Amino acid sequence: MGNNSAQMVTGKAFEYAILKEFQEKLDEKTNVVVINNEPLKTAKSCFNEFDHQEQGRYLLIASFAVNFLMDIEPRLSNDIDKDDILQLEILIDYQGQLGDVRDILAIRLVQKWEIGVSAKNNHRAVKHSRLSNTIDFGAKWMGVKCSSTYFDEIGLIFSPLKDIQIKSNRTAKWSSLEDHHTTVYVPVLNAFKKELNRIYDTNPSYIASQLIEYLVGNKDFYKVIKGNNSVEIQAYNLHGTLNLPFQDILPKFNTPRINLPDKIIDISYKKNTKTTLIVEFNNDWKLSFRIHNASSRIEPSLKFDINLLSAPNSLFVNKLSVPQGV
Repeated sequence: MGNNSAQMVTGKAFEYAILKEFQEKLDEKTNVVVINNEPLKTAKSCFNEFDHQEQGRYLLIASFAVNFLMDIEPRLSNDIDKDDILQLEILIDYQGQLGDVRDILAIRLVQKWEIGVSAKNNHRAVKHSRLSNTIDFGAKWMGVKCSSTYFDEIGLIFSPLKDIQIKSNRTAKWSSLEDHHTTVYVPVLNAFKKELNRIYDTNPSYIASQLIEYLVGNKDFYKVIKGNNSVEIQAYNLHGTLNLPFQDILPKFNTPRINLPDKIIDISYKKNTKTTLIVEFNNDWKLSFRIHNASSRIEPSLKFDINLLSAPNSLFVNKLSVPQGV
């Protein structure tokens, strides 16, 4: 398995472990239905690639997370009547391209309520987005189209790469280019930075919040990050839909609402790098955009590894230790 493949398999396996723990623990308390779809089959197949011992470890870590989520989301366990069914579903990855980063969904149609979980295995990236001369990141991320000037600028960089790809029959490698960090990455990042500033100026408050919502998640969700001997739960309660009571049953912990930004304060290169831009917002939001070639072979596109460097202090974070020998 290559790195991307390995990361995909471990991530999907963890999604399945969380769904399975939700099902087993909640089956005793309420009517549960699991939606049998292709994403579920894929996740189960990835889970089954591991031996029983590793599967047990995944389930144990998922169990700790699910127990905690049941404590802070009383609607998971409590129904109004027998028709109030809890549906559990693994979502298709395409939703993430639309800004919905949730992997697992728990829905009660009778209560008009849902919560989502984004499952991560040992990584904290918020998004892996591409840039190319055919991708309009402005329209896709923030609903404002990129300018022809931007496409002209990046076309000067990506078009020669396309020519190299074609002439070499897709065999030419990035290592054959002299200092591609300077000749490719820097001009692409400069064009991206200039265009992001232009788009921001069209409607600053909206663009600042929209950029965070697209990259971090436009639906409220819990991020569950699996470590080797721990699991971390973060509550992205951006719109106030998480942590709701059920009738007179209150959550055992409070996960406060987080304020979105309404200003971009600065966009600049990370110190001593030619690959990473830091975008700083008000309300303590900060993102890093590291650009890289996704393949060893030259292609007319680049990939962003986007990470959340800081978030408001109101972001609820709880890290649970999972015993090694259990």
